[in-house]
Amino acid sequence: MLTTTVDTVAAIPYYKITGKETEVFEACFQNRLPVMLKGPTGTGKSRFVEYMAYDLGLPLITVSCHEETSSTDLIGRYIIKGAETVWIDGPLTHAVKNGGILYLDEIAEARPDVIVAIHPLTDHRRQLYIDKLGETCKAHPDFMLVASFNPGYQKGFKEIKPSTRQRFVSLSFHYPNPEIESEILVKETGIASDIASRLVQIGNKIRNLKELGLAETVSTRLLVDAAKLIHQGLPKRLSVEVAIIQSLTDDEDIIGPLKDVANLMI
Repeated sequence: MLTTTVDTVAAIPYYKITGKETEVFEACFQNRLPVMLKGPTGTGKSRFVEYMAYDLGLPLITVSCHEETSSTDLIGRYIIKGAETVWIDGPLTHAVKNGGILYLDEIAEARPDVIVAIHPLTDHRRQLYIDKLGETCKAHPDFMLVASFNPGYQKGFKEIKPSTRQRFVSLSFHYPNPEIESEILVKETGIASDIASRLVQIGNKIRNLKELGLAETVSTRLLVDAAKLIHQGLPKRLSVEVAIIQSLTDDEDIIGPLKDVANLMI
Protein backbone atom coordinates (compact mmCIF):
# COMPACT_ATOMS: atom_id res chain seq x y z
CA MET A 1 0.00 0.00 0.00
CA LEU A 2 1.29 3.46 -0.95
CA THR A 3 1.90 5.84 1.95
CA THR A 4 1.27 9.41 0.82
CA THR A 5 0.76 12.66 2.68
CA VAL A 6 -0.45 15.89 1.12
CA ASP A 7 0.32 19.06 3.02
CA THR A 8 -0.21 22.73 2.58
CA VAL A 9 2.37 23.81 5.12
CA ALA A 10 0.62 26.58 7.08
CA ALA A 11 2.98 27.04 10.03
CA ILE A 12 6.72 27.37 9.55
CA PRO A 13 8.44 24.08 10.44
CA TYR A 14 11.52 24.37 12.62
CA TYR A 15 14.67 23.72 10.62
CA LYS A 16 18.20 24.79 11.56
CA ILE A 17 20.04 26.05 8.50
CA THR A 18 23.62 24.77 8.60
CA GLY A 19 25.02 25.90 5.25
CA LYS A 20 23.86 26.99 1.81
CA GLU A 21 21.23 24.28 1.43
CA THR A 22 18.26 26.68 1.31
CA GLU A 23 19.93 28.82 -1.33
CA VAL A 24 20.74 25.79 -3.47
CA PHE A 25 17.19 24.45 -3.18
CA GLU A 26 15.62 27.79 -4.13
CA ALA A 27 17.97 28.14 -7.11
CA CYS A 28 16.97 24.65 -8.24
CA PHE A 29 13.29 25.55 -8.01
CA GLN A 30 13.82 28.72 -10.03
CA ASN A 31 15.68 26.74 -12.69
CA ARG A 32 13.27 23.78 -12.68
CA LEU A 33 15.93 21.33 -11.54
CA PRO A 34 15.18 18.16 -9.53
CA VAL A 35 16.94 17.72 -6.19
CA MET A 36 18.31 14.62 -4.49
CA LEU A 37 18.80 14.71 -0.71
CA LYS A 38 21.26 12.09 0.47
CA GLY A 39 22.34 11.23 3.96
CA PRO A 40 21.75 8.97 6.96
CA THR A 41 18.37 8.41 8.56
CA GLY A 42 17.20 11.17 10.85
CA THR A 43 19.49 13.96 9.65
CA GLY A 44 16.67 16.36 8.76
CA LYS A 45 16.02 15.62 5.09
CA SER A 46 12.24 15.44 5.39
CA ARG A 47 12.07 18.42 7.74
CA PHE A 48 14.17 20.41 5.26
CA VAL A 49 11.69 19.69 2.46
CA GLU A 50 8.80 20.80 4.71
CA TYR A 51 10.68 23.99 5.52
CA MET A 52 11.37 24.75 1.86
CA ALA A 53 7.76 24.04 0.86
CA TYR A 54 6.67 26.62 3.42
CA ASP A 55 9.36 29.07 2.34
CA LEU A 56 8.39 28.79 -1.35
CA GLY A 57 4.64 28.71 -0.64
CA LEU A 58 4.18 25.35 -2.37
CA PRO A 59 1.99 22.37 -1.51
CA LEU A 60 3.99 19.30 -0.52
CA ILE A 61 3.13 15.73 -1.48
CA THR A 62 5.27 13.14 0.29
CA VAL A 63 5.46 9.53 -0.87
CA SER A 64 7.20 7.12 1.49
CA CYS A 65 8.69 4.59 -0.91
CA HIS A 66 9.06 0.90 -0.14
CA GLU A 67 9.83 -2.25 -2.09
CA GLU A 68 6.27 -2.49 -3.45
CA THR A 69 5.99 1.14 -4.60
CA SER A 70 5.33 1.04 -8.35
CA SER A 71 4.92 3.56 -11.15
CA THR A 72 1.18 2.82 -11.14
CA ASP A 73 1.00 3.93 -7.51
CA LEU A 74 2.57 7.25 -8.46
CA ILE A 75 0.95 7.89 -11.84
CA GLY A 76 -2.60 6.61 -11.26
CA ARG A 77 -4.99 3.84 -12.11
CA TYR A 78 -8.52 3.01 -13.20
CA ILE A 79 -10.94 2.11 -10.43
CA ILE A 80 -14.51 0.88 -10.45
CA LYS A 81 -16.91 3.49 -9.12
CA GLY A 82 -20.49 2.32 -9.16
CA ALA A 83 -21.23 1.17 -12.67
CA GLU A 84 -18.34 3.12 -14.17
CA THR A 85 -14.63 2.72 -14.55
CA VAL A 86 -12.93 6.01 -13.76
CA TRP A 87 -9.35 7.19 -13.81
CA ILE A 88 -7.76 8.44 -10.58
CA ASP A 89 -4.57 10.49 -10.74
CA GLY A 90 -1.74 9.32 -8.52
CA PRO A 91 0.31 11.75 -6.41
CA LEU A 92 2.95 12.26 -9.10
CA THR A 93 0.40 13.07 -11.79
CA HIS A 94 -1.47 15.41 -9.43
CA ALA A 95 1.71 17.34 -8.65
CA VAL A 96 2.76 17.48 -12.32
CA LYS A 97 -0.63 18.90 -13.34
CA ASN A 98 -1.19 21.30 -10.44
CA GLY A 99 2.27 22.24 -9.23
CA GLY A 100 3.96 21.71 -5.90
CA ILE A 101 6.79 19.61 -4.50
CA LEU A 102 6.58 15.84 -5.02
CA TYR A 103 8.91 14.29 -2.43
CA LEU A 104 9.90 10.67 -2.97
CA ASP A 105 11.31 9.66 0.41
CA GLU A 106 13.81 6.76 0.21
CA ILE A 107 13.47 6.46 -3.55
CA ALA A 108 16.02 3.63 -3.68
CA GLU A 109 13.46 1.39 -1.97
CA ALA A 110 10.95 1.72 -4.84
CA ARG A 111 10.63 -0.64 -7.79
CA PRO A 112 12.76 0.08 -10.90
CA ASP A 113 9.73 1.15 -12.96
CA VAL A 114 9.41 4.21 -10.71
CA ILE A 115 12.82 5.42 -11.90
CA VAL A 116 11.81 4.83 -15.52
CA ALA A 117 8.61 6.85 -15.00
CA ILE A 118 10.32 9.90 -13.51
CA HIS A 119 13.22 10.11 -15.99
CA PRO A 120 11.39 12.42 -18.45
CA LEU A 121 10.64 14.75 -15.54
CA THR A 122 14.30 15.08 -14.62
CA ASP A 123 15.63 16.58 -17.84
CA HIS A 124 14.72 19.39 -20.26
CA ARG A 125 11.46 17.66 -21.21
CA ARG A 126 9.82 17.96 -17.78
CA GLN A 127 6.97 15.74 -18.86
CA LEU A 128 5.15 12.65 -17.64
CA TYR A 129 3.91 9.93 -19.94
CA ILE A 130 0.73 8.21 -18.74
CA ASP A 131 0.75 4.97 -20.70
CA LYS A 132 -2.69 3.80 -19.56
CA LEU A 133 -4.25 6.98 -21.00
CA GLY A 134 -1.87 7.39 -23.92
CA GLU A 135 -1.23 10.96 -22.77
CA THR A 136 1.81 13.08 -22.05
CA CYS A 137 1.54 15.80 -19.41
CA LYS A 138 3.82 18.81 -19.40
CA ALA A 139 4.87 19.72 -15.89
CA HIS A 140 3.31 22.76 -14.24
CA PRO A 141 5.81 25.64 -13.87
CA ASP A 142 5.64 25.22 -10.09
CA PHE A 143 6.25 21.47 -10.13
CA MET A 144 9.43 20.30 -8.41
CA LEU A 145 10.68 16.75 -7.98
CA VAL A 146 12.64 15.99 -4.82
CA ALA A 147 13.92 12.58 -3.78
CA SER A 148 15.96 11.25 -0.88
CA PHE A 149 18.00 8.18 -0.12
CA ASN A 150 20.45 6.84 2.43
CA PRO A 151 23.62 5.90 0.52
CA GLY A 152 25.01 3.88 3.42
CA TYR A 153 22.00 1.62 4.01
CA GLN A 154 22.55 -1.99 2.91
CA LYS A 155 25.32 -0.81 0.60
CA GLY A 156 25.37 -2.67 -2.67
CA PHE A 157 21.68 -3.52 -2.57
CA LYS A 158 19.94 -0.15 -2.28
CA GLU A 159 22.09 2.08 -4.43
CA ILE A 160 20.86 4.40 -7.18
CA LYS A 161 22.31 4.00 -10.67
CA PRO A 162 24.78 6.70 -11.73
CA SER A 163 22.62 7.47 -14.77
CA THR A 164 19.78 8.39 -12.41
CA ARG A 165 21.90 10.25 -9.86
CA GLN A 166 23.27 12.50 -12.60
CA ARG A 167 19.78 13.76 -13.34
CA PHE A 168 19.56 15.45 -9.93
CA VAL A 169 21.29 18.26 -8.12
CA SER A 170 22.46 16.62 -4.91
CA LEU A 171 22.53 17.95 -1.36
CA SER A 172 24.33 15.94 1.31
CA PHE A 173 23.00 15.85 4.86
CA HIS A 174 25.11 14.88 7.86
CA TYR A 175 24.69 14.87 11.61
CA PRO A 176 25.08 18.46 12.88
CA ASN A 177 28.06 19.52 14.93
CA PRO A 178 27.47 19.13 18.70
CA GLU A 179 26.60 22.78 19.32
CA ILE A 180 23.98 22.89 16.59
CA GLU A 181 22.58 19.46 17.47
CA SER A 182 22.16 20.55 21.11
CA GLU A 183 20.40 23.69 19.93
CA ILE A 184 18.02 21.58 17.85
CA LEU A 185 17.15 19.42 20.87
CA VAL A 186 16.45 22.46 23.03
CA LYS A 187 14.31 24.10 20.34
CA GLU A 188 12.38 20.94 19.50
CA THR A 189 11.67 19.76 23.05
CA GLY A 190 12.27 22.53 25.57
CA ILE A 191 14.81 20.38 27.40
CA ALA A 192 17.55 22.06 29.48
CA SER A 193 20.67 22.83 27.47
CA ASP A 194 22.98 20.81 29.74
CA ILE A 195 20.89 17.66 29.31
CA ALA A 196 20.71 18.29 25.56
CA SER A 197 24.51 18.45 25.49
CA ARG A 198 24.80 15.13 27.32
CA LEU A 199 22.41 13.45 24.91
CA VAL A 200 24.45 14.75 21.98
CA GLN A 201 27.61 13.40 23.63
CA ILE A 202 25.95 9.99 23.93
CA GLY A 203 24.92 10.14 20.29
CA ASN A 204 28.42 11.01 19.09
CA LYS A 205 30.00 8.35 21.28
CA ILE A 206 27.78 5.62 19.84
CA ARG A 207 28.30 6.92 16.29
CA ASN A 208 32.02 6.37 16.76
CA LEU A 209 31.63 2.77 17.97
CA LYS A 210 32.15 1.32 14.50
CA GLU A 211 33.20 -2.04 15.92
CA LEU A 212 29.64 -2.81 17.04
CA GLY A 213 28.51 -3.13 13.44
CA LEU A 214 25.18 -1.34 13.88
CA ALA A 215 23.06 -1.20 10.72
CA GLU A 216 22.01 2.34 11.66
CA THR A 217 23.53 4.69 14.18
CA VAL A 218 22.06 7.36 16.44
CA SER A 219 20.09 9.90 14.43
CA THR A 220 19.19 13.39 15.55
CA ARG A 221 15.59 12.15 15.48
CA LEU A 222 16.34 9.55 18.15
CA LEU A 223 18.02 12.17 20.32
CA VAL A 224 14.95 14.37 19.99
CA ASP A 225 12.74 11.45 21.04
CA ALA A 226 14.85 10.82 24.14
CA ALA A 227 14.79 14.53 24.99
CA LYS A 228 11.00 14.60 24.71
CA LEU A 229 10.68 11.70 27.15
CA ILE A 230 13.06 13.33 29.62
CA HIS A 231 11.23 16.63 29.33
CA GLN A 232 8.00 14.73 30.02
CA GLY A 233 9.47 13.52 33.32
CA LEU A 234 10.76 10.02 32.58
CA PRO A 235 14.14 9.12 34.15
CA LYS A 236 17.05 10.10 31.92
CA ARG A 237 18.64 6.67 31.66
CA LEU A 238 15.32 4.98 30.93
CA SER A 239 14.55 7.57 28.25
CA VAL A 240 17.90 6.97 26.58
CA GLU A 241 17.44 3.20 26.70
CA VAL A 242 13.96 3.07 25.17
CA ALA A 243 14.31 5.95 22.69
CA ILE A 244 17.86 5.34 21.51
CA ILE A 245 19.46 2.03 22.48
CA GLN A 246 16.47 -0.28 22.01
CA SER A 247 15.76 1.41 18.67
CA LEU A 248 19.24 0.60 17.36
CA THR A 249 19.43 -3.15 17.99
CA ASP A 250 17.76 -6.25 19.41
CA ASP A 251 21.10 -7.92 20.14
CA GLU A 252 21.49 -8.19 23.91
CA ASP A 253 25.27 -8.50 23.49
CA ILE A 254 25.25 -5.01 21.98
CA ILE A 255 22.51 -3.48 24.14
CA GLY A 256 24.54 -4.08 27.30
CA PRO A 257 27.66 -2.17 26.20
CA LEU A 258 25.53 0.65 24.78
CA LYS A 259 23.73 1.04 28.10
CA ASP A 260 27.03 1.09 29.93
CA VAL A 261 28.32 3.85 27.66
CA ALA A 262 25.14 5.90 28.02
CA ASN A 263 24.92 5.47 31.80
CA LEU A 264 28.42 6.88 32.20
CA MET A 265 27.40 10.02 30.38
CA ILE A 266 23.99 10.86 31.83
